Amino acid sequence: MKNPFKRPSPPDRPPVCLALQGGGAHGAFQWGVLDRLLEADALDIRAVTASSAGAMNGAALLSGLETGGAEGGRAALDKLWREVNQSGGRNVFGDSNIWTAAFGGGWLKDNPLWRAGETLALSLSPYEFNPFNLNPLDRVLNAAIDFEAVRGSPIRLFVAATAVRRAKSRIFTNAEITDRVLLASACLPHLFQAVEVDGEDYWDGGYLANPPLWPLFTPELPNDVLLLPLNPFQRDHTPRKAGEIVDRLNEIAFNAPLTAELRAIAFVQKLLDEGLLNESARGRYRRVLMHVIESDPYLGKLTLSSKFDTEWNFLLELKARGREAADAWLSDCLPAVGVRSSVDLRARFL
Repeated sequence: MKNPFKRPSPPDRPPVCLALQGGGAHGAFQWGVLDRLLEADALDIRAVTASSAGAMNGAALLSGLETGGAEGGRAALDKLWREVNQSGGRNVFGDSNIWTAAFGGGWLKDNPLWRAGETLALSLSPYEFNPFNLNPLDRVLNAAIDFEAVRGSPIRLFVAATAVRRAKSRIFTNAEITDRVLLASACLPHLFQAVEVDGEDYWDGGYLANPPLWPLFTPELPNDVLLLPLNPFQRDHTPRKAGEIVDRLNEIAFNAPLTAELRAIAFVQKLLDEGLLNESARGRYRRVLMHVIESDPYLGKLTLSSKFDTEWNFLLELKARGREAADAWLSDCLPAVGVRSSVDLRARFL
């Protein structure tokens, strides 16, 4: 039987898999990256693996590509983020941002009275402060994404969600993608009630896979993986203030699953490079070519609270930064696709 996902790639567009990390409103940076990549039409996207806001971007991308090609993909992503913005104070990422806008995020987070109020808020569950389980993200997703197009797309989609009771990552694929699945993948448990899918309750996929890379390691998919992270890996200084410490802990926690997978990839590449696998083992592993459009230089100075900011000018600024990052990558790293990794995983993770 012919593999529907195995198709020739134009010689000037090397095939790749995209890996989209979650990160709330910072997903608008990813929007900018994808917008520039689609505009350049330089890559043949064969698969997308994603969590949380990355999954929203991934689904919108496939929805638009299926119905209108590269320009359709750009239009669908634009529609998604316009709908996110139009939720206004009913922020889809769980924070109205009213006080931050009024007083300035840095001053507010480090104010002792604010910290006390934040602690009190965390003592309440979404089952208490949101008993009707209202989630504006549901409206956003259904307004912006054609789920039938996603389910029918030849581009493979893998969306991660965390099974609450089993503490296990579940990967949903094209035929299973619905608004409920994306809600599950983006469900922060201190802000929203767990999302039930097929009798199982789910929280944000980023807790165990942000994003999941292992679904990409199958023979029918390209060797090249382009990672679009949203959480800074490095900081210049050790945080001292309470708000800064919370921010850095959040970044480390949501990068941990990805770091573990990248370390495993780097280790296998090391074994392959040094000939430490016997012939039988070599047949079970293949070389993965990793590429990263770094977000640290563009998002590194932003705070955790900005992940809840859906003000339109801020989203457009993030998009512009994403386009700038993608433009630099296209100039510096595109020639490496299909040839070699453009990021040294062994230096960074071993």
